[in-house]
Amino acid sequence: MNPLVSIIMGSVSDMPVMEKAAKLLDQMQIPFEMHALSAHRTPAQVEDFAKGAKARGIRVIIAAAGMAAHLCGVIASMTTLPVIGVPINASLGGMDALLAIVQMPPGIPVATVGINGALNAAILAVQILATGDEKLQQKLAAYKDDLQQKIVQANEELAQVHFTYKTN
Repeated sequence: MNPLVSIIMGSVSDMPVMEKAAKLLDQMQIPFEMHALSAHRTPAQVEDFAKGAKARGIRVIIAAAGMAAHLCGVIASMTTLPVIGVPINASLGGMDALLAIVQMPPGIPVATVGINGALNAAILAVQILATGDEKLQQKLAAYKDDLQQKIVQANEELAQVHFTYKTN
């Protein structure tokens, strides 16, 4: 089994956030890999990873970083693969990471999800992969149908909640 998605974290301390992406990829039966790499502490390894990812069969990279958050952009600068950035709330409410990831120069795009938005990053990765895979497209549709059903169920349960002045 060869990975199609790479989940890259600036530190293993990002794992509690990034495991949401891993769980969704697992649920969708998409092979993935996980690595801790630092744009500042292991720049040579980041370069080796980014430049070799496509040749190894990786199709999408999900990169997470907090604080200065250069990891996502550095990876994107060295590959033609789509990179999805996940800003981690490590300081300043995650705004420093969000701005560092989203404000990329022309020619070096990083698709960016919300702060700690690893689940949305995984969903976006699945959507990218599903453009050429009908079975994955069906799994994604079923996943989104399930999200809809959860809201329908929640409203049915809320209809049973009674308050004196509640009108529905």
